[in-house]
Amino acid sequence: MKIIRRTAMAMMAGLTVAATGLSVRAADMPAPLDNPGEVKIALVRYLSTGDFFQAYLSGVESQAEALGVDLRVFDSRQDAALQADMVDQAIALGVDGIVIQHGLTESMKEAAQRAVDAGIKVVAFDVNVENEAIPQIEQSDYLLGKLALEQAIKDNGTEWEAGYVYVPGIAPLDRRHVAWEEVKEANPGIVEVAQMGTLDNPIANSNANQARSVLQANPGISVFFAPYDEFAKGVKIAVDEAGLSQDVKIYSADVSTADISAMREPDSAWAATVATNPAVVGEVSVRALAIMLTGGDPGAQVVVPPTLITQDFLNENDIKNMQDLSAKMPQFAHADVAMTDWMPLPAR
Repeated sequence: MKIIRRTAMAMMAGLTVAATGLSVRAADMPAPLDNPGEVKIALVRYLSTGDFFQAYLSGVESQAEALGVDLRVFDSRQDAALQADMVDQAIALGVDGIVIQHGLTESMKEAAQRAVDAGIKVVAFDVNVENEAIPQIEQSDYLLGKLALEQAIKDNGTEWEAGYVYVPGIAPLDRRHVAWEEVKEANPGIVEVAQMGTLDNPIANSNANQARSVLQANPGISVFFAPYDEFAKGVKIAVDEAGLSQDVKIYSADVSTADISAMREPDSAWAATVATNPAVVGEVSVRALAIMLTGGDPGAQVVVPPTLITQDFLNENDIKNMQDLSAKMPQFAHADVAMTDWMPLPAR
């Protein structure tokens, strides 16, 4: 268990004018955030491997720091039973709020209910805990899949053999799967000849192992739908090794600086991805929880809208990293979601 403490806005005599300004801001915030150092929140993670999840964590940390609250991070590393146990650990610590990040419905449903029964405010990111008291934070995963597939059709027409990477039971992947099924039904010429996928660590390398076999057994594949960037990385490894980078195109979801670099390699097979800034999604998760802690209602669904990012766009704008992408796509720097007049934002 990784523990991160945030105790900003301390009040001590003789502080600078800048620190005094922070104290004034805290005084203007609604209870209990008017005394934020005494507010404890927890992030309970199921998935943590990969650039997306590191960026998401950084967003959670930066927004917690801006609020001045004490953040504890629990990392189950894809152990469903351990994640449920970590919710109980957070309850025992007496936290005021919990962000549940990914997980399986069957393992998290009861654990989330135990937190609610204990009087703890809870939000869930990309895991359906089937609880009306718990807002769902999401990236509109269906739209992530839909936009990626629309670009695949634009680039390749409506007749192609496809490889598909999918692990059922993970809420965001299940929502993206709906888009895939709809596109296949609407376009009979798009034929799924192989399905694969694993969340075994390291995720990219594990999927590369599967993709090697899929490509060898199905030489007619011209498009891979891999709607998670670690999946796309794995497929790209296999495509590159097979010398098929000019014959196969990969369409994915999520983005990071490493993904941008991979998409911009000469003759890269990775044609497009659809994404939000995971750091922004992390910030939104904490802001939604903060609204609940102060007696507000962020809504049953808190949606951060995604954006299509093509290889051509990255090359034409010479985008090298997430900072460049935010400059060219302002929605990557901030999402005006789960905001209030009193909500402090992380330093930019």
